[in-house]
Amino acid sequence: MRVDLLTREYPPHVYGGAGVHVTELARVLRRSVDVRVHAFDGPRLAGDTENDVEVPVTGYDDLPELQHANAALRTFGTDLTIAANLVGTDLVHSHTWYANLAGTLGALLNDVPHVLTAHSLEPLRPWKAEQLGGGYALSSWAERTAYEGADAVIAVSGGMRADILRAYPQIDPEKVHVVHNGIDLEGWRRPSTPEEEAAAAATLARLGIDPGRPTVVFVGRITRQKGLPYLLRAVEQLPAEVQLVLCAGAPDTPEIAAEVTALVENLQDRRQGVIWIEEMLPRPELVAVLAAGTVFVCPSVYEPLGIVNLEAMAVGLPVVGSATGGIPEVIDDGVTGTLVPIEQADDGTGTPIDPARFESDLAEALTALVTDPEAAGRMGAAARRRVEDHFAWEAIADRTIEVYEQVLRRR
Repeated sequence: MRVDLLTREYPPHVYGGAGVHVTELARVLRRSVDVRVHAFDGPRLAGDTENDVEVPVTGYDDLPELQHANAALRTFGTDLTIAANLVGTDLVHSHTWYANLAGTLGALLNDVPHVLTAHSLEPLRPWKAEQLGGGYALSSWAERTAYEGADAVIAVSGGMRADILRAYPQIDPEKVHVVHNGIDLEGWRRPSTPEEEAAAAATLARLGIDPGRPTVVFVGRITRQKGLPYLLRAVEQLPAEVQLVLCAGAPDTPEIAAEVTALVENLQDRRQGVIWIEEMLPRPELVAVLAAGTVFVCPSVYEPLGIVNLEAMAVGLPVVGSATGGIPEVIDDGVTGTLVPIEQADDGTGTPIDPARFESDLAEALTALVTDPEAAGRMGAAARRRVEDHFAWEAIADRTIEVYEQVLRRR
């Protein structure tokens, strides 16, 4: 079976969870099926991937004719190029709206099934209109068309499945399958050898992180869905000795960038130990940052699952996260971390109805763990066991292949 994975993100150009997902999925699928990857951001060079099994990758540049067009139109131009390059495939599997149109057209052109994985939904991210302008209508159209026409839709959580059926009620519920995100257990673990520990110590020194302080770690893009402004206001309520490490970059818009910058600078003026890392750290350095933490925080207002939570748990950190989307399927409340209640507006923005209450509850949950290192350590060990038991990529690849085989049998 030849499967073509279509994605915007693929190493070395990975910006978020979808790119991590496709990278790891390709690595494990390659052991069982003939996998080809088609990605945005230009041709790939040898050694550009992080896979331990070679996966053929074709990278595509934007069409020069569209270089000054709306960003969504430039995406569609790349999709057309990808669709024209899928001859010989048995099944196309697209990821995010950026590649969904390529999957729709490529499947029709070659009379093969189209499977797509839902990592997020445009109707539940209305703030994307800030970033895309009129292109948001185009991205929404491409996503809806793909979802309603796909042979199967894979949701990365049960919460995501419910969101899909609510956003697109025309979809047959039987074709929406839940296959969780996974984690590379070997790649995400605490430094253990003398060499790894020395490298980790050097990373912390370079970044200005004090490994002796109780520390809250956040990792994520600067986008509305990640809830970073709520966290920054909640941190004001934490004990003075608590260190905050923000691995946060790639803002969606100048407006959210300016808001976060102002909040961080305000915190830095009022307390010590507020460290903002805007660069995208290579995995070993990010592992070092996580391993130095006491607790990981995920204040998202929209999160289909949250690969960053799995990564932190694999390194042995408890997670304090919003009780929204797929996060409750990752955090075992009171065992591997704490779920923070959040009552949200039903207008698609996910905005907390009572932001001050959410921020207070978030601060309370964080304080409880950073001031009790024994409980944090116990939950962190349970978090590692949970990802080992439930989120290994090999099992997720097997489940994905089952979905492929099911849609092929129906043809």
